[in-house]
Amino acid sequence: MSNFKFIKFFEEISKKDIKIAGGKGASLGEMIKIGIPVPRGFVILANAFDEFLKETDLNVEIEAALNKINFKDINSVEYTSRKIRDLIHDAKVPKILVDEILEAFKRLNEKFVAVRSSATAEDSSIASWAGELESYLNVTKKNLVGKIKNCWSSLFTPRAIVYRYEKGLRKSKILVAVVVQKMVQSEISGICFTVHPVTKDKNQMVIEAGWGLGEAIVGGYITPDSYVVDKKKWKILDINISEQEKMIVRKKTGIGNMWIKVPNKLKTKQKLNNKQIIELAKICFLIEKHYKFPCDIEWAFEKGKFYIVQSRPITTL
Repeated sequence: MSNFKFIKFFEEISKKDIKIAGGKGASLGEMIKIGIPVPRGFVILANAFDEFLKETDLNVEIEAALNKINFKDINSVEYTSRKIRDLIHDAKVPKILVDEILEAFKRLNEKFVAVRSSATAEDSSIASWAGELESYLNVTKKNLVGKIKNCWSSLFTPRAIVYRYEKGLRKSKILVAVVVQKMVQSEISGICFTVHPVTKDKNQMVIEAGWGLGEAIVGGYITPDSYVVDKKKWKILDINISEQEKMIVRKKTGIGNMWIKVPNKLKTKQKLNNKQIIELAKICFLIEKHYKFPCDIEWAFEKGKFYIVQSRPITTL
């Protein structure tokens, strides 16, 4: 496979690699091994971030800035966050790293990719980092390195800084790996909880679905459809259709995404049909069966095919 120092493709990674690939990266590699449809991609390993910090001497400056924070004063946290993020933004990524990133991107042979942070402390028993770090959709070769730096620096958002402090992780070494994968231009996307998150019924799973890219649901901008499935009989127990006014899609020109109005004929339509609901439920059941714990799974549907873009333990049960 790859002969890179700082990068591994998903096929080379398993759940044992959380320390180098982060929770997200390790999970994607693991799912590919059991035949789950995961969009192709690679992980810029945590040692790349380490290398970047060392080569630029930023580790010293960041440490000094964090030590000066007054956690009783939110302005102090916000000031430090801005300062650290600016330092990372302005620093030059070492050539060896840039060369590997661009070579891996070339091998992926995709015009658009999703770039997601994958913290090495993620999904550990100490803390769930879900939602604390940044992700970027529809990234191109032109802005790839910049978005990777943004993912690295999202370890120092005000929320992430406070979170680490509160969890007593201030002194433990937390690095960030970055997942780069084929961008799925999803017509429908959503989340699946393999155990009912409200009733905690282990024999039921809940699927949420919305039109367009998944950020609309993950970010809480829309109310999705929700479907309750009986995992023993593969029967749909409940269908709750939500009217959806707007959705996120890729910009037609330039980089990034935009909101558009949902076409009238789709506004009140059920997002996934019953056959698709059961098909997706069975994929998610395989993931839960493999991991042997309840999973919170992000999925996308494009051109008649389901893709799994993330799976992590449900932390609230």
